[in-house]
Amino acid sequence: MLVDNSNFGNIQFKTHTGISRMTSQMVESMRGGAEIYVGEIECQKKAIQLLDEFGIPRGLLPLDNITEIGLVRSEGFIWLRQKKRKDHYFEQIGRSVSFAAEISAFIEPRQMKKVTGVRAKELLLWIGVSEMLVDNSSSGDVHFKTQIGISRSFPISAFL
Repeated sequence: MLVDNSNFGNIQFKTHTGISRMTSQMVESMRGGAEIYVGEIECQKKAIQLLDEFGIPRGLLPLDNITEIGLVRSEGFIWLRQKKRKDHYFEQIGRSVSFAAEISAFIEPRQMKKVTGVRAKELLLWIGVSEMLVDNSSSGDVHFKTQIGISRSFPISAFL
């Protein structure tokens, strides 16, 4: 379970720090076979291009100040680095989401799996998002799954 660096009595919850280290280690191990893009302007263009290529709504990852994007096509592994963490409120679905300075996932058409660096606020807790799937049916939903098994679906229009 992931929560901000808050204390609840004497209980402390795990934060982004441990996951960030794991993400960084994974990125470093994959760099050799990766297409790597650097620089804010180039990365912003590449992020849009990759989201479009994989059929992921552009607004699903509202990231600013991207400094590096890497993609290992043979593995489907992608990472994005930003200057700093970004918190975003999706008004249409009434949810707050936190995007770490480093995000990674295994990407396929219309889905991202084993996502790291993305947390959604559910009630009072920040919970890691582990999967995102864009529905290919007429319902047009985006399905999310958390690291603790909670699933939610929202209309794709909330992320355009």
